[in-house]
This record gives sequence, C-alpha cells and structure tokens, in this order.
Amino acid sequence: MPVHRERRVLPYTPRQLFDLVADIEAYPQFLPWCIGARIRKREGAQIVADLVIGFRLFRERFTSKVTLQPDDPGGPRIDTVYADGPFKRLENHWIFHSHPEGCDVEFFVDFEFKSLLLQATVEILFHEAVRRMVAAFEGRAAKLYGAVPRARPA
Repeated sequence: MPVHRERRVLPYTPRQLFDLVADIEAYPQFLPWCIGARIRKREGAQIVADLVIGFRLFRERFTSKVTLQPDDPGGPRIDTVYADGPFKRLENHWIFHSHPEGCDVEFFVDFEFKSLLLQATVEILFHEAVRRMVAAFEGRAAKLYGAVPRARPA
C-alpha cells in the first residue's frame, strides 16, 4: 500500500499551480503513462473524471471524484477520491500554500490495487513513478508560466 508525501517550494503562485493541477483534461499532454482523460461530470466544485493509465502491457481506466477548493482558508486545494476501477482505495490531495518564494506545494497519494499482482508490480516502481510525475507537473508549470531554477524540498 504505497503512500507518498512530498512538499516542494516552487516559484509560482498558489493559483497558477492550482489551475495547472485542476486542468485534468490536459494530463495526457504531459503526464507520464496518462494516455487519456475525460471529465464525465462537473457540478460546481465537484468533478467526476476518468483517467486511462498505460504502461507496456498494462492499461487501466479509473474514475475519481475530484473536489476543487480554490478559496480554502488553508490555501487552494484539490482532493481526489476513488470512485471506480482497479483500485481498492485511492486518495490524493494537493494543497498550495503561499510562500515568500512562491508556493509551498503539499502532495499526498495513498492507494491500493484490487489485484495483488498489479499491486506488487506497482510497489516496485512506485517511487520512480511518483518522482517522474512530480517532475512532469514541474515541467508543465515551466512551460505554462516560464522556466525557473529547480524547485527545492520544503
């Protein structure tokens, strides 16, 4: 049951990074292994979204419920919970705190697959996969908002 927590300070505004992460339909353009994204339903701050993840012979679609909170008192945040697909459990959040150097990004993901074989495979690759995903979001921010020096851990 991989869990990953990470904080980084990035030289962008909390709103810029919130908007980047909230743009789910753009994920296939930059996010490794994301080969499809579709918004099924949008009601106010609530989104139901499908993502298709593919890696070698592995290809899975899953549905998540996403809550966008751009005006949360603790900083803009995005919370995601599992709705349907290959997981037993999936929980993810992004929180964007103001920081003198831009934005302190707090990222958390916790998941468990239904398939023990798939779970074992992912656990082997998990930390590398998360590192590449975080780097992809940083690269997307640089493309959208301008290149900047490397981020540093918070």
